[in-house]
Amino acid sequence: MEKMRVHGAAASVGWEGISGNFKGKKGARGRGGECRWKKKERDALPGRKLNQTLVRISAQLLLCANFVPLLTNGQMVDDIPPEQLALVPSFMGGRGKRIHPLPYADPNLPVQPRSMDPSKDLAAYGYGSVAWKERMESWKQKQESLHQMRNDGSGKDWNGDNDDADLPLMDEARQPLSRKIPISSSQINPYRMVIIIRLVVLGFFFHYRVMHPVHDAFALWLISVICEIWFAMSWILDQFPKWFPIERETYLDRLSLRFDKEGQPSQLAPIDFFVSTVDPLKEPPLVTANTVLSILAVDYPVDKISCYVSDDGAAMLTFEGLSETSEFAKKWVPFCKNYCIEPRAPEWYFQQKIDYLKDKVVPNFVRERRAMKREYEEFKVRINALVAKAQKVPDEGWTMQDGTPWPGNNVRDHPGMIQVFLGQSGGHDVDGHELPRLVYVSREKRPGYNHHKKAGAMNALVRVSAVLTNAPYMLNLDCDHYINNSKAIKEAMCFMMDPLVGKKVCYVQFPQRFDGIDRHDRYANRNVVFFDINMKGLDGIQGPIYVGTGCVFRRQALYGYDAPKTKKPPSRTCNCWPKWCFCCCCFGDRKTKKKTAEPKTEKKTRLFFKKAENQSPAYALSDIEEGAPGVETEKAGIVNQQKLEKKFGQSSVFVASTLLENGGTLKIASPASLLKEAIHVISCGYEDKTDWGKEIGWIYGSVTEDILTGFKMHCHGWRSIYCIPKRPAFKGSAPLNLSDRLHQVLRWALGSVEIFFSNHCPLWYGYGGGLKCLERFSYINSIVYPFTSIPLLAYCTLPAICLLTGKFITPELTNVASLWFMSLFICIFTTGILEMRWSGVAIDDWWRNEQFWVIGGVSAHLFALFQGLLKVIAGVDTSFTVTSKGGDDEEFSELYTFKWTTLLIAPTTLLLLNFIGVVAGISNAINNGYESWGPLFGKLFFAFWVIVHLYPFLKGLVGRQNRTPTIVIVWSILLASIFSLLWVRVDPFLAKNDGPVLEECGLDCN
Repeated sequence: MEKMRVHGAAASVGWEGISGNFKGKKGARGRGGECRWKKKERDALPGRKLNQTLVRISAQLLLCANFVPLLTNGQMVDDIPPEQLALVPSFMGGRGKRIHPLPYADPNLPVQPRSMDPSKDLAAYGYGSVAWKERMESWKQKQESLHQMRNDGSGKDWNGDNDDADLPLMDEARQPLSRKIPISSSQINPYRMVIIIRLVVLGFFFHYRVMHPVHDAFALWLISVICEIWFAMSWILDQFPKWFPIERETYLDRLSLRFDKEGQPSQLAPIDFFVSTVDPLKEPPLVTANTVLSILAVDYPVDKISCYVSDDGAAMLTFEGLSETSEFAKKWVPFCKNYCIEPRAPEWYFQQKIDYLKDKVVPNFVRERRAMKREYEEFKVRINALVAKAQKVPDEGWTMQDGTPWPGNNVRDHPGMIQVFLGQSGGHDVDGHELPRLVYVSREKRPGYNHHKKAGAMNALVRVSAVLTNAPYMLNLDCDHYINNSKAIKEAMCFMMDPLVGKKVCYVQFPQRFDGIDRHDRYANRNVVFFDINMKGLDGIQGPIYVGTGCVFRRQALYGYDAPKTKKPPSRTCNCWPKWCFCCCCFGDRKTKKKTAEPKTEKKTRLFFKKAENQSPAYALSDIEEGAPGVETEKAGIVNQQKLEKKFGQSSVFVASTLLENGGTLKIASPASLLKEAIHVISCGYEDKTDWGKEIGWIYGSVTEDILTGFKMHCHGWRSIYCIPKRPAFKGSAPLNLSDRLHQVLRWALGSVEIFFSNHCPLWYGYGGGLKCLERFSYINSIVYPFTSIPLLAYCTLPAICLLTGKFITPELTNVASLWFMSLFICIFTTGILEMRWSGVAIDDWWRNEQFWVIGGVSAHLFALFQGLLKVIAGVDTSFTVTSKGGDDEEFSELYTFKWTTLLIAPTTLLLLNFIGVVAGISNAINNGYESWGPLFGKLFFAFWVIVHLYPFLKGLVGRQNRTPTIVIVWSILLASIFSLLWVRVDPFLAKNDGPVLEECGLDCN
């Protein structure tokens, strides 16, 4: 071996004089070396022994390496062991973990050598091939041009602000913007083992239950076995999507280094915010104003933000409230940004019981805070005055300041309205800085049209924002969910703008967190188990489901496009093998490709017209991009203006915006013409005979449009991300009292029933698309859980029946049967404990979730199931109204407010039945002696299991001072009494005898 030189990523190798087998190419210093066999010896070697010979020569090279010093980065290095002889260095210095090697040489940076395996072919490392030489020649030319551009100052930013792959990879600016943090194996592996053990135990348990019926109480036994099988299936659907839980971490400093450098124009992507409201009397304007103010003050470039407020009730109160909000924002926004306060919703900021001077060093902060608090109190007075004025509607309707009637006086029949409050001109704060755009939108409504409630309103906002701003990303919030973390949008952009994973992300979902909930969270309002266990599990599969608010969307994903396909890297071949060997290896693949090949245009045409209901999307984004490089370019083959207008609606401006993947509006259009077009896209008939609500936007067909919308995107091959910042991103309000909470759960369950009977049911929709199996399990579980209410109601009734009749659902247990019963209970508790361990959920939150699963199952889920069946089968649309009975003025007074609803009857009846059963069972045991106490314990345990789970319901039912409505007590006692007396009278589980029972006495009467 004569010389070896490594420079950056390029290596040159020359060999001379080793057994006469290699001849180095002289003068190849700094270039890719060429490996050449002497012709005579090459011809003498059989093809099958070629690789073995190369391995032997490689070993000879390594044996000789200890005599030759190694040249690395142009300097002699003679203290490296021969087994670490390196040809290509991999940069491991700097801060953080490196995943990319530096493409240029720097003698000051440490180099970690990479060892060569003597058993491998040299060609596996890329040395000695003509392809390697050509690649290195191309690489050197690019590097020389880049260095020349850098020296001349005419190149792009050296720190890698753009996505040019030829730019050098710097220390932080080219790092990933986020990373996955898997759950520790010491926590997740025992959890998975217990799940497998639980499955095995379930098998033996059901084998015993089925093979040992109770003949004297066969109906009770059969009902219990059917219920237990259904519970097991529900557990499987809920459990296995939690098999791969992960957590994520974002790097906001890297995002700023790459896209938001100080002193340079920000390259962060624009984002449109959507806030939806309907009735200002039920959704107070002050709450909506706080949400809007938190958006306008978010830590993001102001020219990248636009806030759209949808008023689906066309209320003048909402309009005037937004007008007041825009004026107050001119003072509030600079105050937030000057002093970096959190949260940036004034109502919640001034309510904080913390030291607001912590980390504040500006001397005039206290004075400014007091002045701002006084300004906010005056703002609240003005808003409250508007609310008080709106309580009584004039006979002639509302009139605006210029004397013209308010267009929305008739809520069900009014034109579309758009008002730009901030942005364009006049949108500056008191410091003279520009403010984000604030737009009021009320879509047109006419009698005879189906407006599709919230889903229709959100689709109207999608079209309006596409015409006016067309940001590539959108975030939707309920009017009572404010931004609690001003950097939440940047957290989402760490995923959306990440060049490694961002292209396939359809949305980033944040967990819902709530204010104003009592410390014990009696009715599981926080949903901690769902947001901190189930959603983390889904994030390890294909991503969390969409929960309706606090979600950042990719606009192109909402348009029904397929997710971009991951391109496989080209396979690398070695030119050292004989040509006949290469042809034999590749002949089969070539033959297969010829059979499956088809014209490109023909393939695209078939993909575009794929409209079957049980198939995934209508067309792919990559196809449109290939056929439509520009808005005004004539579309080739499948994509033309007429087909796009048929799909997206009759608006050339909106259709043009759908082809812009990175957003942006038409430069040639004037603001007036854009506003006119925006009014057109929110008209009633715009969606007629289009794919809106079917393949595009928020999907119609259920009151829980969020589940359907996320499900469709996952079927298109997209994935979603679950982001949990250290400081909660968004916070909202939740119903505190029992009646409101049950009514909320009723609405969710009704939506799931509607999806179950629709064409988009996950049981049969989307096969052959991009939906993963475990992700489908999760969606199936989200729509079938209301059906669990029937077996749950039956199972909670069984203890009372057993206590009243003296029968039980199992025969007398043997030692083996007791083992399976005990093993099942141990597995259930162990699964819960390990689940709490890896997720960090507290035991009280886990237990509250278990309790409310039973409470909601026997009340709201049951009524939702019957309501959905009536709606789907008979076309009867029923509703359950909730009327308030009053409350106190102290903290958490709403928790004790009782509101009458029919949802309360079923669980109250269950409680009374089990109480009566416990009393009857104990009385019977006292009368019959000590022998009857043994069988009684199993029945009492069963009954107490029901009562303990329904205890929060009982506590909410009683409330304070026993103010339970008489109607609830009367109906519940009546139903329980009738049922108990009827059961004792009929007693269907005892064998019926037609005559007296004759027994042999043992005496001979003859």
